[in-house]
Amino acid sequence: MRYYNIPIFVPHEGCPFQCVFCNQKRITGSDTSVTPEIVTKTIEEYLSTIPCGNRRIEAAFFGGSFTGISAEKQESLLKAAYEFVKNGKIDGIRLSTRPDYISEEILDRLLQYGVTTVELGVQSMDDAVLIASGRGHTAETVENAVKLIKKYPFNLGLQMMIGLPEDTKEKSIKTAEKIIDLAPDFVRIYPTLVLKDTYLEKLYNTGEYEAWSVEKTVDTLKEILPMFSKKCIEVIRVALAVTEEISPENALIAGPFHPAIRELAEGEIYFDKICGFLDKDSSKRVFSVNECEISKAVGNGKKNIKRIKEKYGFEIKIKPSKSLKKGEITAWKDEQDCI
Repeated sequence: MRYYNIPIFVPHEGCPFQCVFCNQKRITGSDTSVTPEIVTKTIEEYLSTIPCGNRRIEAAFFGGSFTGISAEKQESLLKAAYEFVKNGKIDGIRLSTRPDYISEEILDRLLQYGVTTVELGVQSMDDAVLIASGRGHTAETVENAVKLIKKYPFNLGLQMMIGLPEDTKEKSIKTAEKIIDLAPDFVRIYPTLVLKDTYLEKLYNTGEYEAWSVEKTVDTLKEILPMFSKKCIEVIRVALAVTEEISPENALIAGPFHPAIRELAEGEIYFDKICGFLDKDSSKRVFSVNECEISKAVGNGKKNIKRIKEKYGFEIKIKPSKSLKKGEITAWKDEQDCI
């Protein structure tokens, strides 16, 4: 089955806070106030481009704190999207919001209008990081919101950030552990970028904030990603989408910007796995991985192949497998063994 989101951006509406990293106009590329007419037009335009067949489609309200806008506007936007749910043209509605804008009244409304997925911007489960980032809520607020959401039949997604002010690799790992304890259906991970026209830009320019490097971010991600995988919690996205706006030529000031940062981290995970095999038995020369993960196992620019040769003094081969699951790896002495 193919999954499709129809993105409807609600830039910074409903949120009185100004998190240090936030510039929704830059992130979403939109500063237009959303109306029911825009919702209807957007869904119709996307539906005309989505192929028929085995598919699931959700209208997705992103970019702001949806449940923080007025109840009247929430209803007007949800009603417009819900018409497409009722007539069977889409399968549901998803939205993102803050954990301090969750209540039974709000969740009852979302359920009434066909919402299927709720994502919470958690960012961190460390209160010192939350305070330094200007979030305006605590980790306990997140826990309470999740408990309430789980009383309803929504899919739950939690979003975390790494590299925020006061954050460390250890704190990010602890945040991942606490998010796992909350048992969401899926997770997004966003490395912190310094964008123009944010308070974080001011902190960066005065030296009060040091942006994480790509290397430090990858080193942290390679610890966190397997934690979620082990608990069967899907990480559906790592990093903001690369856009013309989010680029070194435009809004990006500093931070671990890389168009394939997830693949870099997964490459490091495979490197460690291969080294683990070779440290136990250096006679292994051929490794099998899922056929979709060859590029990750080989490493960016064949980095892993080159590093293995430097470390162990011989070359290895990595072969595709149709039977192995993503993340799995097996080792053989020669190619004949793995056929």
